[in-house]
Amino acid sequence: MSKIIIFDTTLRDGEQSPGASLDPKEKLQIARQLSILNVDVIEAGFPITSEGDFQSVSNIAKEIQDVSICALARAVDKDIECAAKALKAAKAPRIHVFLATSEIHRKFKLIKAKEEIIKTAVKGVKHARKYVDDVEFSPEDASRTEPDFLVEVVEAVIDAGATTVNIPDTVGYAVPEQYASLIETLKNNVKNIKNAVISVHCHNDLGLAVANSLAAIKAGATQVECTVNGIGERAGNASLEEIVMALKTRKDFFGHTTRVRTKEIIATSKIVSGLTGLQIQRNKAIVGENAFAHESGVHQDGVLKERTTYEIMKPEEIGLPRTKIVLGKLSGRHGFKKRVKELGYDLPDEELERTFQQFKLLADKKKVIYDQDIEALIQDEKSETPHLYELNSLSINCGPVPTASITLRIGKDKILADSTKGDGPIDAIFKTIDLLTGIKGTLLDYSVRAVTSGKDALGEASVEVEVKGNNYRGRAVSTDTIEASAKAYLNAINKVAIKHRRK
Repeated sequence: MSKIIIFDTTLRDGEQSPGASLDPKEKLQIARQLSILNVDVIEAGFPITSEGDFQSVSNIAKEIQDVSICALARAVDKDIECAAKALKAAKAPRIHVFLATSEIHRKFKLIKAKEEIIKTAVKGVKHARKYVDDVEFSPEDASRTEPDFLVEVVEAVIDAGATTVNIPDTVGYAVPEQYASLIETLKNNVKNIKNAVISVHCHNDLGLAVANSLAAIKAGATQVECTVNGIGERAGNASLEEIVMALKTRKDFFGHTTRVRTKEIIATSKIVSGLTGLQIQRNKAIVGENAFAHESGVHQDGVLKERTTYEIMKPEEIGLPRTKIVLGKLSGRHGFKKRVKELGYDLPDEELERTFQQFKLLADKKKVIYDQDIEALIQDEKSETPHLYELNSLSINCGPVPTASITLRIGKDKILADSTKGDGPIDAIFKTIDLLTGIKGTLLDYSVRAVTSGKDALGEASVEVEVKGNNYRGRAVSTDTIEASAKAYLNAINKVAIKHRRK
């Protein structure tokens, strides 16, 4: 299979994302990871724009020797000379010259005629060739440029020495069929097109950057310009990880490959996200937190039986250790049972079913279920005492005099109800339980702790109660610490009641 050249512009176009400015040290750190990722070209920056950008390109050119290092320049002598100076130490330097060609840019931005555009573009490419052998030219806003004029420009810059011609969809205006047709037009009408690589650079304003890039590859483009996590100006650029994994996963359709080490994708994504401060949306393709996560019980069951039922890629291919089974209210028994076993518990079927039912009740209250939550439920089930009394309802009035109103169920039909005042809500609860059960306990110890983090954390309450010279312990878990406290105290009182009944 032929290889598609991956031109990474995270450090140039990607840095243009509002709020994503990087200092030279951070740029070098990302460049090192891009080298490990094994991209073909790193566009390190736009040297003329600032001393910091010049220094960044220079630093990267000195250290990163196994990847082609590129610097951007307008079709202006001083830009090109500055880029050449920054790239002086590079082993494989490339100067990327650009000039707008669309009618709207010619009329309102450049105020130049077509002939002037071609003349300036040719002059810029020739000037760049004085410094490097590898020159790329981009007719900015190519997707909105008249096709006939674009053919003229591309042919002229190739004659002038451009080794790569990039066809940018600068404002994300193109759609796949149109963009592919434009690439085909250039292939069929530019007489010297075989003397240069056809590259594409797509923006995501309509959410079509990756689709347009892939359509262009299918039409004959052999270089794709993209960024890690799809960051970039406005809505961003074509996402590197999506392009690479689309080519790898659907090589049957595209017939191309890349030299990218896909197992480094996740590491690269995290480094870029961390240094730019641009968070990755949870449902982002390939690198989003949900990309290899399954919460639906139907999906979990399918994936656990055969991964390919709901996954077209292996998480290991991009550097993730495994598929993520997310336990929540939509999860089924299969996924829950697997997680319980992974946690080291081998529960009998009956106990597993009871714990699963408690899990479902908890999942309706909590957005995220952690492993600690599951372990707490298991321990709660294992320590569950056969009970005479079951908490049916609980209401607290925390006014000047706290009052607890409680109903307890005995068996299937009998309900006990009463309310009592206390020194505080917990004291009122314990006194009301004493009143309802007829068992007076003396509280020796009481503690509450959060099992997990967050506002909806599962709370665990523990009590130690003395009744007639004997000590009894009780514990319970709930997202409501008041409820957990009531259940823990009732758990201890049930132990007393069971003991008395046996006697």
